[in-house]
Amino acid sequence: MELPTDEAHLWLAATDAGLFSPEVLESCRAYLTIEERAQEHTFLSPHVAHEFVIARALCRTVLSRYAALDPLDWHFTKNKYGRPEIDNGPPDCRLHFNISHCDGLVACIVAQDRDIGVDVECISRNISHLEIAKSMFSPREYSALSSLPQSQHLRRFFEYWTLKESYIKARGMGLSLPLDQFSFAIDHREVSISFQGLDDHPGAWQFDLLQPSLRHQAAACIKKGVGAPRLNIVEFHVEPQTTAVPFPLRIIA
Repeated sequence: MELPTDEAHLWLAATDAGLFSPEVLESCRAYLTIEERAQEHTFLSPHVAHEFVIARALCRTVLSRYAALDPLDWHFTKNKYGRPEIDNGPPDCRLHFNISHCDGLVACIVAQDRDIGVDVECISRNISHLEIAKSMFSPREYSALSSLPQSQHLRRFFEYWTLKESYIKARGMGLSLPLDQFSFAIDHREVSISFQGLDDHPGAWQFDLLQPSLRHQAAACIKKGVGAPRLNIVEFHVEPQTTAVPFPLRIIA
């Protein structure tokens, strides 16, 4: 499968209860390492454990669409902040990836030769969003959020949250980057970032807000380079199929 340098591909799999039969989950589990199979059993919620299995299987099989390597042969390492990265691959492999999963959805984003991050969140959760925003967002973001009509609070909160998560994941530094030291401004679907203490250039990054389902919010962050044109994000939605050959997920859109 071709992955042009001016594109990022976002793979999405719904994981709602009933979609994945025990047989399909077992087919997905076949793509996990011994360590990952052990990690599956550390989750208290069976559904979260299933999402973990699907996410790992989706990641390996997606990468194998772009490189001549069997899904079982991909190996990953983690940087000092915990971000998974490719530890092997064909000599000409220039793939970068990032994964995210939440209640009912798994996402995997892939691009060539550039840092990327993705975050997905379920917006139907009952959370104290204004309290969280006040303690974790920048003052500029909290002011913008609290000034909106109350009916818009929850959606905007998750837009900010997924944007922030996608950025710190693309940087590969996680929460070692203080969330209140960079701010997002959202004008309709246009997104811009500014920094209050971090050493970075706003023009180096591209941000996209996505709504993969009625109850999910997602955001993607791509390092495009200062002055470079925006990349096109191509979405692929997959669903389980009855046969596990070559993989128990097939493209539906």
